[in-house]
Amino acid sequence: MDNMTMQMMQKHTKEMPMMGMKMDMMMMQECIEACSAAEQATTMCADSMMGDDMMMCRSMCMNAADMGNTMMRMMMRPAGMHMESMMAMMSATMMMMNACADECMKMADMSEEAKMCAEVCRQCAMSCKKMMDAMSMA
Repeated sequence: MDNMTMQMMQKHTKEMPMMGMKMDMMMMQECIEACSAAEQATTMCADSMMGDDMMMCRSMCMNAADMGNTMMRMMMRPAGMHMESMMAMMSATMMMMNACADECMKMADMSEEAKMCAEVCRQCAMSCKKMMDAMSMA
């Protein structure tokens, strides 16, 4: 999948329309993959959470899954990128992923899925931060 995503993005456009700047396609691919991994991990973690004491974690995971999916899909539409909205969405995704990771870590002693989910969410937040930093410097 890695190669296919990159090939499609390169064919789609060479230059992002955000004020004529060029984006690091490899970094964008990494961020897309991190968002996809977070969507999968949070969906699986939410599915594994049972009981009233895990309701907050389950809900946070479902919200994080939606955010990861939306962020990934926005990045896969480079021709429609808008700098301010992309930066706001990345910031919101980072906040949601970190909040979800914090909540999952509360359940980490009881659930291996929650521990893994927290790690994947943190990686996604770091990837979004890296992408945001690159975008603001371009």
